[in-house]
Amino acid sequence: MSKVALQFQNVSFHYKNSKDNRTEPNVLEKLSFDVRPGEFISIIGPSGSGKSTLFKLITGLEQPSSGEILINGEIHANRLGRVGYMPQQDLLMPWRTVMKNAALPLELKGVKKKDAEQQVLELLEEFGLKGVEDKYPSDLSGGMRQRVSFLRSVLSGSNVMLLDEPFSALDAITRMNMQEWLLEQWEKWKTTVLFITHDVEEALFLSDRVFVFTEIPVKKLEEVNVPLKRPRNLHDIHDPEVIKLKEHLIDQLRSKVTP
Repeated sequence: MSKVALQFQNVSFHYKNSKDNRTEPNVLEKLSFDVRPGEFISIIGPSGSGKSTLFKLITGLEQPSSGEILINGEIHANRLGRVGYMPQQDLLMPWRTVMKNAALPLELKGVKKKDAEQQVLELLEEFGLKGVEDKYPSDLSGGMRQRVSFLRSVLSGSNVMLLDEPFSALDAITRMNMQEWLLEQWEKWKTTVLFITHDVEEALFLSDRVFVFTEIPVKKLEEVNVPLKRPRNLHDIHDPEVIKLKEHLIDQLRSKVTP
């Protein structure tokens, strides 16, 4: 396996105005960064700073204006399906059971229905879903729906996972429980995670490094190393060094927001 799970090499990107095909200003400009295999990276920044654009480029929904994006050391003409993706809304199909929702990425790869459901069945207990495989999304709590969404992302088969504010709609207690659960799963699966959040404390609790969007166009990302050992629990976030870092990041983000 490559020593780099994800790499941006001098990537620039701009949108086009759909009305008159006019080129908009760059969102990213010669941006370069590396993410190592098994690393947990959180991405924070003001709304409109380019976080979602970054994910669109990684997934292949958008293509760079210039530069290269490498996944596991390789350039792919088509990156669609090369990474796992878990959006803010779980996007579970309401007419499919938990089992059938989770098996969807395997079916799309051509795995036989019976074999796909057997793979899901073997993972249900590990993901806290044993006994609800025949229920529909409307029967589940928000936290349970996100577990199904994460299982579906894992079954995509990629070692690179993109999580776009997956816990933002959850209540505070469920959100804390899901953060701890996510770390447990990450440590088991050894996946590389990029996690967008607006919550600085969440970013510091979960991550090895935090990437901060501080400018438009984005020419570089400020990288913050989180001074916490692993394994962690939520009490670790009260470490004086982490509190100081949290205050610094919040001040930095507030300075970029126009009232």
